[in-house]
Order: sequence, then structure tokens, then C-alpha cells
Amino acid sequence: MSSTDTASLTIAELREFASFTAAEQRYIKRSLDVGLGRQDAFRLWARNSEETSSIRSQYVLYQDLKSLRRELPAGAGFDGIEPFMSKLMRVTAFDLAQDRIGCFSAFRFLYERLLGAEVRPWLPAAFCGAAALPQIRPDRRKGLLQSISEAAATAPGWSTRAPCFYPQYVDLETSVH
Repeated sequence: MSSTDTASLTIAELREFASFTAAEQRYIKRSLDVGLGRQDAFRLWARNSEETSSIRSQYVLYQDLKSLRRELPAGAGFDGIEPFMSKLMRVTAFDLAQDRIGCFSAFRFLYERLLGAEVRPWLPAAFCGAAALPQIRPDRRKGLLQSISEAAATAPGWSTRAPCFYPQYVDLETSVH
């Protein structure tokens, strides 16, 4: 891939991230810090005891990301689907229940970075399955399920190109000086 192609893809990813709500952007950055072990999410993201508790739960639940990366089912067979999808749906349901991811695009953006490009074919099923769970409020369930396009839900194939842009926390106080 040429540097021009990479730059174009990075710009497209930046634009996509910019299209998300402020809450989605904040949650994606926080989740990447937790899931990729980039920074201390408690120090950066916890503004109150409720967020501290949520981050603590997220750290515990995101331990499944390690096995999800290793256990990604290969091929068109059904071997390995049950343990993989059950873990993926549990983590997805947690993230959707936080009420900060409001659409499939933001979910996909986050999970491509947490688990890699190879997870893309599994994301529509995990999103729809988790969004339809009774743990998600009915009004929220409707909005989440309506956010996935027919094209995303029925895609005949998925790109294996790795994401280029990984958003991070920016301290505006120190970056301005």
C-alpha cells in the first residue's frame, strides 16, 4: 500500500471518528486505553465514583479480549463459534449497556481496533445479538438495531486492512502551551 493510500485511509478514519458524538468519542478512547493497556484509564477518564466503577468492570470484562484475539474462528465452518460469540456478545453487551455507544458504526470502529481487522465479519452478529438482549432498554434497543445498515448486516465480504487511526486522550491544558 502506498503512503498516499495510507494517508487517504487515515483521513477517512479521522472523518469517521469525528462524525461520532462526543460521548461516543470519549468512550472509544477510554475503551482503547482499557482494552489495549495504553494508559491508566482511572486517572484519565474517571470523573466520579460511577465512572470509576464502570472502568473497573470494564477492565475485568476486557480480560476476554486476549482470548477473543486468539480464538477467532477460521474458515466457514462452525468450529469454535460458540465460545467466541458468547464472549464477544458479553463484552459487546457490556459496552452497549454503558449508553455511550449509540450506533453500529461507533461499535465497529472500536472493535476493529480492540480485536483487529479479522473480527469484522463477526461484528454485525455480535452487535445485533447484544443489542436485542433484554438487558438493553427497549427504546435503546430499537435505536441500536436501526443504526445498522442493510449493507453492513448483509455484506458479502469484509476488508482485512488494519485500522490506521487509534484516537487517544489529549490533555487540552498541557497541549495548548
